[in-house]
Amino acid sequence: MKLKFSVFSALAITILVAFSSCTKTYTCHCVINYTNAPGLPSSTYSEYNITDTKGNAQSTCTEASGVYHKNNTYSVDSCYLY
Repeated sequence: MKLKFSVFSALAITILVAFSSCTKTYTCHCVINYTNAPGLPSSTYSEYNITDTKGNAQSTCTEASGVYHKNNTYSVDSCYLY
């Protein structure tokens, strides 16, 4: 009887650890550089929080990076996990 309880307890702990993910709150920091933008600063930054696993937070943050063009104004967004 004791052996069954030990096996059941070990199995329950293993399942609990396997299905729980290590989520934390990470900060995504984006530096935005403007080109051909009269009236705008040459660069600025923004930060926002992402609550997820580190790998997913890293992916979400770097996906925000890019080069954008609107009304003859270019911006280059470089984002990294902080």
